[in-house]
Amino acid sequence: MSNNMKGPGIFLAQFLGDEAPFNSLPSITKWAGDLGYKGVQLPAGDERLFDLDKAATSKTYCDEIAGICAENGVQITELSTHMLGQMVAVHPAYDAQFDGFVPQNVRGNPKARQEWATDQMIKAAKASRNFGLDVSVSFTGSLAFPYLYPWPQRPDGLVEEAFGELARRWKPILDVYEDHGVDIAYEIHPGEDVFDGATFEMFLEAVGDHKRCMINYDPSHFLLQQMDYLAFIEIYHGRISAFHVKDAEFNPDGRQGVYSGYQPWLNRAGRFRSLGDGQVDFSGIFSRLATHGYDGWAVLEWECCLKHPEDGAAEGAPFIEHHMIRRTERAFDDFADSGTDQAALRTMMGIK
Repeated sequence: MSNNMKGPGIFLAQFLGDEAPFNSLPSITKWAGDLGYKGVQLPAGDERLFDLDKAATSKTYCDEIAGICAENGVQITELSTHMLGQMVAVHPAYDAQFDGFVPQNVRGNPKARQEWATDQMIKAAKASRNFGLDVSVSFTGSLAFPYLYPWPQRPDGLVEEAFGELARRWKPILDVYEDHGVDIAYEIHPGEDVFDGATFEMFLEAVGDHKRCMINYDPSHFLLQQMDYLAFIEIYHGRISAFHVKDAEFNPDGRQGVYSGYQPWLNRAGRFRSLGDGQVDFSGIFSRLATHGYDGWAVLEWECCLKHPEDGAAEGAPFIEHHMIRRTERAFDDFADSGTDQAALRTMMGIK
């Protein structure tokens, strides 16, 4: 296995649209390839890109989709199941909003929506294997997040019950992913019940330290929570199998701080930015990931409240390319190696 990171890649979800070149797989992958990207992360379930049902059952179909990408100089990095994973666990407060993302026949029926999302997640495992992918990226969903900072206080046991239920819903899905040799790299994200290292540990324990329960590392969400996102890599590098390269800034003032979400993005203390325009220490991140032998993809996720998305995409590929580190195969001072043997070593230390 190589110790070198792959990239640059780009997550296509934020760029898909109804006009060319953003409305079809051939045209959007050509656009990405022309910008210098080597990989594309595909949102599962968007039929402008591929048919998930077909991909789950036909390797030939997946080879055709991968061939379209290859013709444009890119390969598929991972399948994204963020929206599908979110709907595995939806708090009732969000029922109406999430009904807009599901087929008509399961709307207004949370249990049917959950069963549909679970089935879609399982199809994404099979499709990932047919594409030859070892990693997918997703969300955990949330049952307890509305009670994050509650008044009145939440009753004892609510959080424990939430994570127990998450495990009951996710463990069978994770088992299917294990059967197909695919990780679920969960994006640790406010709004999900798994939003920091401590909650990831809670979830991991609840699913029995499942081998396929991994992390999609995105430092922007940690900066906005004022976490030490470099130390996070040191703690959890063994579970990081995907990487969203996304910038952010946090500028608290006398009016607002971390909890500024009622304001439009432009006016928040914490804002996502295009790569290089924010405060994230990417040199530190890429160095630490390289130190720990991360060999997955570095994938741009573009979300910025100021810059035009096409400008952010154009700047993203060279930014990632510049920060990627090819691991050296020898030490910088190997030229001074005198080639001593054990006897010489003992003599150097005066050992008879």
